[in-house]
Amino acid sequence: MNKMIFCVMLGALSGSVWALDGADQQRLASIQQSWAHIQYELPAEQRTAAFEKLAGEATAFTQERQTVAEAWIWSGIVTSSWAGAQGGLGALGKAKAARVDFEKALTLNPAALQGSAYTSLAALYDRVPGWPIGFGDADKAEQLLKQALALNPDGIDSLYFWGDHLYRQGRYSEARGALLKALKAPARAGREVADSGRRQEIQALLVNVDKKLN
Repeated sequence: MNKMIFCVMLGALSGSVWALDGADQQRLASIQQSWAHIQYELPAEQRTAAFEKLAGEATAFTQERQTVAEAWIWSGIVTSSWAGAQGGLGALGKAKAARVDFEKALTLNPAALQGSAYTSLAALYDRVPGWPIGFGDADKAEQLLKQALALNPDGIDSLYFWGDHLYRQGRYSEARGALLKALKAPARAGREVADSGRRQEIQALLVNVDKKLN
């Protein structure tokens, strides 16, 4: 599986963590910041090992706090990112594991992190190959993205992945509007590295969108 499948997927997929207690907030923030450092600041050849280590931390979080949806969301994000860094046939197995994590989060609290489980799961359905290789499904991705946007209509991630989905579907004018709106999303405290990386991804995708429109 192409190792680029997941590399643009999972950036700043988190909003407020106000519902968590102090210890959980600190643990979640540590995983988020580590993720952003690995994804956007480490050389590509170092990411697989770094994500593998972080995945262990994220999994431990889910096992120790099994009713915390945010823990499951970030376990899925890290696992998906590990898949993207590793590539190859092993990536599909990790994508399936990430899907399980996101689905678990949705059973616990669909609104957690402003609907990030919907956004993350949609990204998987949009990028994983379809049957018979994988479980990819563009229609399912669109359904999930609409649910994400209902919860977070102005978020940088929900809008980015919506714009990316529209681009993949050949709806270029709509994609451009969503991506431009994503660039106007408010910055998030403590997520500076992730926000900066996501904006670079948005700008890169806008270049491709404009090529299709011109």
